[in-house]
Amino acid sequence: MNDSAPDWQAGGFGVYIHWPFCLAKCPYCDFNSHVWQQIDQSRWAQALSTELRAAHALVPDRRVDTVFFGGGTPSLMAPQTVATLIETVEGLWGLSSGAEISLEANPTSVEAGRFAGYRSAGVNRLSMGVQALNDADLRALGRMHSAAEARAAFDIARAQFERVSFDLIYARSGQSLADWRAELTEALAMAVDHLSLYQLTIEPGTRFADLYDRGRLSVPEEETAADMYAATQEICEAAGMPAYEISNHARPGAQSRHNRLYWRYGDYVGVGPGAHGRLSTGFGRQPSETPRDPRTWLERVEREGAALDLAPGLSGAEQASEMLMMGLRLAEGIDPERFARLNGTPLPPERVAELADLGLIVLEDGRLRASQSGRAVLNAVLRALLV
Repeated sequence: MNDSAPDWQAGGFGVYIHWPFCLAKCPYCDFNSHVWQQIDQSRWAQALSTELRAAHALVPDRRVDTVFFGGGTPSLMAPQTVATLIETVEGLWGLSSGAEISLEANPTSVEAGRFAGYRSAGVNRLSMGVQALNDADLRALGRMHSAAEARAAFDIARAQFERVSFDLIYARSGQSLADWRAELTEALAMAVDHLSLYQLTIEPGTRFADLYDRGRLSVPEEETAADMYAATQEICEAAGMPAYEISNHARPGAQSRHNRLYWRYGDYVGVGPGAHGRLSTGFGRQPSETPRDPRTWLERVEREGAALDLAPGLSGAEQASEMLMMGLRLAEGIDPERFARLNGTPLPPERVAELADLGLIVLEDGRLRASQSGRAVLNAVLRALLV
């Protein structure tokens, strides 16, 4: 990147659209999701479009590299709602050539029938929340689909989209290392070009947290979970889908461009209840957020024209810290000179040398990256660097 170019250009510019509704609340989930019986799709499409227009007024001179429909369960959106929002984004900013437009989907038979509609609307990448490949664990995770439905929906998705990813959760209650190795091998046989593989974490405020605190839910020991993480790296790399980020694996060229935009510390608009953003305006790089409650968000947008709240611009040191925390999740790492430009001073050379001697980071070809062992203890690496 040209040193005189705005810093966000190192990552690109994207749009995140949050659809906060689900058919049921999964017991492990702490995302901003809500169960509503009735949703006025046209009203929500209009409100989201209104907030997109408000965001455009803040950063008008851009081209959109990626659009991501997240949730919640975006595959509960009518295809026409999705089409309206894509048209709004394109009409406001314009889409870059080959822009990636992703939508998260759950593999129930009802939602799978909408896949052709999403493709016609302009979606070119689908990310499916499979989470497990056996019925017992799907029930334990509170999922509303069976393993057979997941495989059938995945086949439908492959027929509609060249790019299809799916998520799995490991280190589940009762899961052994051998169980996970077998399931991951099966998943790789299904996969097109991308997998997101997340270790189960017990998040405060969830049903799982309540069960765990009362001794009614167990998870694998920390050592077993670490072995599962190591096995994940080994098996995926052998299958030609190495990790490009701690939890994400892809064949060469098939990385999620939208998520990589976050990790490369680009700019992004976030619209919808509870959505966050980072926008480089005339007042610096400003974090944005919106109210989490869907009714509060909707009423405010309809009353005021937007529900985006902008915080003061981040300091250079704050931006450098965020860039480092995001960028070291990536296998490609960061440009240390970019850190120095943002921070005003370089990373502490003695800490860099110490971590390199421990085999936790690597500095080569002008990039600083965490090694595989370093990514497994990334929080400790970051604490050492951000002194």
